[in-house]
Amino acid sequence: MITIKSPREIEVMRGAGRAVWEAHQHVASLVQPGVTTEYLDRQVEEFIRDHGGIPTFKGYHGFPASICASINEEVVHGIPGNRELKEGDIVSVDIGVTKDGYVGDSANTYAAGAEHPEDRRLMDVCQGSLAAAISVIRAGIKLMAVSAAVQNHVESHGFSVVRKYVGHGIGRQMHEDPQVPNYVSKTFREMDLVLKPGMVLAVEPMVNAGTHEVKVMPDRWTVVTKDGKKSAHFEHTIHVAEGRADVLSIG
Repeated sequence: MITIKSPREIEVMRGAGRAVWEAHQHVASLVQPGVTTEYLDRQVEEFIRDHGGIPTFKGYHGFPASICASINEEVVHGIPGNRELKEGDIVSVDIGVTKDGYVGDSANTYAAGAEHPEDRRLMDVCQGSLAAAISVIRAGIKLMAVSAAVQNHVESHGFSVVRKYVGHGIGRQMHEDPQVPNYVSKTFREMDLVLKPGMVLAVEPMVNAGTHEVKVMPDRWTVVTKDGKKSAHFEHTIHVAEGRADVLSIG
């Protein structure tokens, strides 16, 4: 069931979104060669709790950490550990914060040290696809217009969109209805819906340098590209408002 948030709830969610944005600013200052993803996780959890929030991911369906940290060919749900970032790595960091009973969710991909031009292009295209989605989100349009905006932007630049994992509604729970795919299919067209004021969506393109196909590692969490090529992930929490998208996960 899709929930419509009241203006009061939207403002509470804006606070949760700001907390996620602030946590990402903290992560951005820490990502560098030699840092472990476990260190990033500890620092983010401490930062979130010090600012009055709760790390949403920790314990969610048994997930053992406060952030997802996915390096290079890892697409999503990477478990932080003792692996050190190396020069030229990229790491996608997904953060959820629960504050005053509501959830904010956002992801960014960061380069550790000097960027390879092809990695910069991958990240720019992924971030650009999220911007394309935001540009069309408003009350009265169909959800598939959002999905098409992502897919068209990505594929026009020669990259592929992950199809196995999608965005989602968000509110008191991290995952609510509806699903928000990053591509258009016959099945999703049959489930299409018109966006209404007060809906809140977590839109999160996952873009691969090679094939869109992915697989889950033996830890049962970490998703990687099947061909071993790199992947990028960007996400915002977005309120569907009259005539525009209202991005909640920004400062």
